[in-house]
Amino acid sequence: MTIDLAEAPTSVPVRRSPARWNLDLQNGWPPIRYGFSVVGVAVALGVALALQSYGLRSVELPIFDLAIVIITWYAGVGPAVLAVVLSTACFDYFFVEPLYSFEVSRDDLPYFFAFGTLAAIVAWFVTVRHRIESNLRQARDHLQVEVEQRKRRENEIRTLNNELAKRARDLETSNHELESFAYSVSHDLRAPLRHVVGYSELLQKQASSSLDEKGRRYSQTILESAKRMGNLIDDLLAFSRIGRAETNETLVSLDPLVKEVVAEIGQDTAGRDIVWKIHPLPVCYGDRSMLRLVIVNLVSNAVKFTRMRAPAEIEIGYVDREDEVEVSVGDNGAGFEMQYVDKLFGVFQRLHLPEQFEGTGIGLATVRRIIHRHGGEVRAEGIVDHGATFYFSLPKAQHAAERTANTP
Repeated sequence: MTIDLAEAPTSVPVRRSPARWNLDLQNGWPPIRYGFSVVGVAVALGVALALQSYGLRSVELPIFDLAIVIITWYAGVGPAVLAVVLSTACFDYFFVEPLYSFEVSRDDLPYFFAFGTLAAIVAWFVTVRHRIESNLRQARDHLQVEVEQRKRRENEIRTLNNELAKRARDLETSNHELESFAYSVSHDLRAPLRHVVGYSELLQKQASSSLDEKGRRYSQTILESAKRMGNLIDDLLAFSRIGRAETNETLVSLDPLVKEVVAEIGQDTAGRDIVWKIHPLPVCYGDRSMLRLVIVNLVSNAVKFTRMRAPAEIEIGYVDREDEVEVSVGDNGAGFEMQYVDKLFGVFQRLHLPEQFEGTGIGLATVRRIIHRHGGEVRAEGIVDHGATFYFSLPKAQHAAERTANTP
């Protein structure tokens, strides 16, 4: 399942509060906004006249100022200017001597100027505050949308992680079942194969005289094929045990390990002209017995595939990298075509005929499995008739715990 977390933002509904309808009013049809201004001043005038009838004096200005504030807040600047003009006219007509006249004396001019200035300042202050609150409201709405989207994405990531964890568990279970199956099948096949080998040998000893040349060849082919199958089963069992075996990881010095393997293999290559070039090797972190098996497989392959070379050259070295070391085993032997490099590390995969070079095709698969268990990688380079070089990487001691913790 693939979840696209970079999709376009989806619309998230935002709750509307009563405080938001002023924005709709400001963006509304102009007659409505200016009508709201007229109605607001008319209501203020009515309240002021009602209070005056009950004997309350000098309350007109606060009431008109309040009306201007409300109109500015909900309707905007234009209606606020109209409210200031209407409030000044109403105040002059109904509350300033002479009453019911728009006549303004010279003595009243400062009074009206102060009222207009105060109303303008109040309107400006309310406008600025409204603009700030509007920006804050928009920022809050935008933040709310982002929070909702982030929650949705976190839920998607959590769902994806749970699914990946489930698939990882299923894959681990399948691997264990496959290893158990391979081990059981291989173990159960050994008994009948021993019978085939044993009875084929008895047949050759007791009935060879009664068989013609073709019969003896058939008998020999059965015996050799059974032995070869036995070797394949033994290798498959060893390969299965690697996946089931516990690793005992410690600091491992590759120098003495390689010299020990070369000395052991050298006993079987007496009489061959082999030039060994072994460079100083580092200390790595891993299971010594498993790493020894890696060295044995790679060096044995180099010895085997340089059989036709005189002298044969085998070089073992390493390259120091940032958090790992890469060890190489190279030779000047038969080599291989790079287009088939992916087949090299598969189980029972061979690039040469059995008649050319013996083997079951399990050695390099074993190498890859061991190195992967150590958190490293394997690779190979080769040219036909010009040799091959195999590389494997191992974590340095200070990085081993982190890398192997993430390796199944």
